[in-house]
Amino acid sequence: MRKKHIPKYLILDVDGVITDGTMIYDSKGKRFKIFGSDDHDSLKILKKYMKIYFVSGDKKGFQISKKRVTDMGFKISHVSAMDRVDWIEKKFGLLNCIYIGDGIFDHLVMKKVLYGIAPKNSLDHVLDEADYVTKRSSGDRAVAEGVIHILKIFFNINLRNIKKI
Repeated sequence: MRKKHIPKYLILDVDGVITDGTMIYDSKGKRFKIFGSDDHDSLKILKKYMKIYFVSGDKKGFQISKKRVTDMGFKISHVSAMDRVDWIEKKFGLLNCIYIGDGIFDHLVMKKVLYGIAPKNSLDHVLDEADYVTKRSSGDRAVAEGVIHILKIFFNINLRNIKKI
């Protein structure tokens, strides 16, 4: 951890983090994405301690991501990978944020935020920059694992003691 500081925000990339990164096309274009299970339940617990936001750089599939994220009760913004550091700085302050990402430019965000988390199937240079690497892959409860880690490290909460969400 870069600093002893309680984060205020969790920013999550969508594709390759809460999804398994699969995008299914038919003759009309991108139609489906595969979202993982248990991630929503873990985020419901965490939202008592932090504000949660999603970002996606996927223009064509943004409406799919937006539908899932808003169904979970969270906000999502379309932010290109190259603009994320500036966007996070202006909107939240980099050192107030934990970022979960996997993509080719997500290491740039992880270098600047308070704490970075990467699913285990992220690119090597992203894994190298992450403060925590999940044992699970994206779309396979990696977000839930990351949330459990955040609760333990930053809020001293053991999920085994949670009785109700």
